[in-house]
Amino acid sequence: MTAITAVLLIVLASTSVLLLAFGMNLLYLTWRATRLRPARPDPAPQGTEPLVCVQIPIYNERYVAERVIDAVCAIEWPANRLEVQVLDDSDDETAPIVDARVARWRRRGLEVTQVRRQKRTGFKAGALAHGMTLTQAPFIAIFDADFVPPADFLRRTMGVFADESIGFVQARWGHLDEGYSWFTRLQALAIDFHFLVEQAVRSARGYFTNFTGTAGVWRRAAIDDAGGWSAATLTEDLDLSYRAQLRGWKAAYLEDLVVPEELPVSIDAYRRQQWRWATGSFQGAFRLLGPVMRSHNRLAVKVQAGIHLLSYAVGPLMLLQLACYPWLVLGPGRLAHVWQLPAIAVWINIVGASPWVGFIVAQTRRGRPWWSGIPALFCQVVGAGMSLTVVLALIRAMRGGGEFQRTPKYQIVQRGQEW
Repeated sequence: MTAITAVLLIVLASTSVLLLAFGMNLLYLTWRATRLRPARPDPAPQGTEPLVCVQIPIYNERYVAERVIDAVCAIEWPANRLEVQVLDDSDDETAPIVDARVARWRRRGLEVTQVRRQKRTGFKAGALAHGMTLTQAPFIAIFDADFVPPADFLRRTMGVFADESIGFVQARWGHLDEGYSWFTRLQALAIDFHFLVEQAVRSARGYFTNFTGTAGVWRRAAIDDAGGWSAATLTEDLDLSYRAQLRGWKAAYLEDLVVPEELPVSIDAYRRQQWRWATGSFQGAFRLLGPVMRSHNRLAVKVQAGIHLLSYAVGPLMLLQLACYPWLVLGPGRLAHVWQLPAIAVWINIVGASPWVGFIVAQTRRGRPWWSGIPALFCQVVGAGMSLTVVLALIRAMRGGGEFQRTPKYQIVQRGQEW
């Protein structure tokens, strides 16, 4: 056996162990999810409603801006206890569309403002931070432009803040265009898995979890205590969530409160979204893993946080394994018995099966038959196709910051619509 062969076998074995651990953890989360019952906290009582500022960060969203503004302004909450900020950094025709919609709702007596900045400094994080300087509200709700909150959103979330230790509340994402194509259906399966398995178990077990950037409410004191919004990563939501929990704030997750969003309808838009999420996740891992491991949290919390922050590493690990095989099978240092390779890496099959099982459980928790999760097998094909994108994201993550590239949305929610 040559030195190169020995090194490649060590790499193969090491990555197999890491992938095995990741797959086993997914199975653990899936098993825990089967035993969960959604929390149903009491709604906020009438007559004691606190002042809430709803922020809608927008950048060139001409197709969906009116929809989200209308939905937010229709939320049931006393008008004198509600502020709406449309944080509009657009440089296209979105600005006049927003201006007209804001004026319409102001005529109806709501306090709605269109906030414009000279420069897009800090991108979304910068817009959110700037908006906070313009309000004294102790609670901040956030909705991205492609989301449509239900009218009872604040009534159902604000009651959770009766617990003074709660820093933020996260609702579950729904899907406006799930049935548009096979591609949107696969995305919906993946998002359901995150919210109905991963997010649900992490929250219930007291593990670190994340605000997903939208469809949630923050206690202002938690944002300030954690150091505020930062553009140091492309996932400002993950970054702030972890910093707040490291400061002792808790997260609450309302599984039964569903806020539908519009899924990307094109593969290019999805690839752009995944690149940003992967880059930000790696940046967050570089920035947060040290503080998490040095914290006084219990070991299980640290382990789950590490796996969470490094979840996008699965793709690069698999590509690294594939890169080892040509030499081991065909190179001058190839193994005498090729069957040894499957014997070395056989357990990594668990990582291939565990997401599929988790997707099936997620669909049953959504109230659907178990077989509706079977197409999730193709989610793994899509994920494999994104592996190179994730590798490039890992390389980009070696540097902090970066341009926040929006995911194009076109208000396409039905089969047959085009953009």
